[in-house]
Amino acid sequence: MLTLDDFNRIKKALPFLQRADQDLIRSFMGEAFLAKLPANKDVYFQGDIVDNIALMLSGSVRVFKIGETGREITLYRFGLGESCVLTANAILNQKTFPAIATIEEDAEVVLIPANAFESWVKKYDLWRDFVFELLSDRLSAIIDVVDEVVFNRMDQRIAGWLINNIGDDEEIRVTHQRIADDLGSSREVISRLLEDFSRKGWIIPRRGSIEVVDQAALENMAGL
Repeated sequence: MLTLDDFNRIKKALPFLQRADQDLIRSFMGEAFLAKLPANKDVYFQGDIVDNIALMLSGSVRVFKIGETGREITLYRFGLGESCVLTANAILNQKTFPAIATIEEDAEVVLIPANAFESWVKKYDLWRDFVFELLSDRLSAIIDVVDEVVFNRMDQRIAGWLINNIGDDEEIRVTHQRIADDLGSSREVISRLLEDFSRKGWIIPRRGSIEVVDQAALENMAGL
């Protein structure tokens, strides 16, 4: 159960709740509860029954699949003001969770029981719109992942990953294993291609980070 102060703080992360009517507010405050989840905690494994859905107030969650060879591929991440489309889909279709969800950064979340979540979709237009928007946005992201895996060469995908993750200082703090996990490849393949990028003068690899030297060349490789 939430206090009014809790609810007012949650509205800042989930602005759509500012338009909620009193009935939804009462139900939300009565059913939802706050939780803090530490980094590296596995929230759901493939095949788990989904009993709650989390709305993020801070931190981030990575949702990924593991293939038969043991390689991982990131489906998507979600953070402040967002939630997990696979969790929502599992609840609405009474399915088990089809992937793995892990806390990447210490998180504070609003947990909503599955039965309340499903009931609100049927009862409240505002909540239903939020859920459908969530499903639409994340479905597009997952389709993009499939397109990349099926149609793009790995060197193109790495170049695109670097461009999408570059910071203001042109340095990306990341390990080769993290890139491999995101792209569904092996660390050895990623390291070999990054070494090729380095020889071409596009990047400078360092321990735990990569400096982008020629952003235009990477964009050209990625087809951007």
